[in-house]
Amino acid sequence: MHIGLDVASLTLNKIADVIVLVTGDSDFVPVMKFARREGAQLFLVTLGHGVRESLEKHADLLLDVDIERILTM
Repeated sequence: MHIGLDVASLTLNKIADVIVLVTGDSDFVPVMKFARREGAQLFLVTLGHGVRESLEKHADLLLDVDIERILTM
């Protein structure tokens, strides 16, 4: 809930134009929809995990980052 409030504050006050969420939790769909309605672009980072179609649908950009590769750098 706290993240949702932060996203709402950032977008309502025009502090951020891009929101990057690292999640696979579909509970964030309302937050994503809100941010996009307020004009922010929403990037979803999946870290190699599958995500529900509803999350993909409400993201402007889907980034599939290989966390294992990053951790071994």
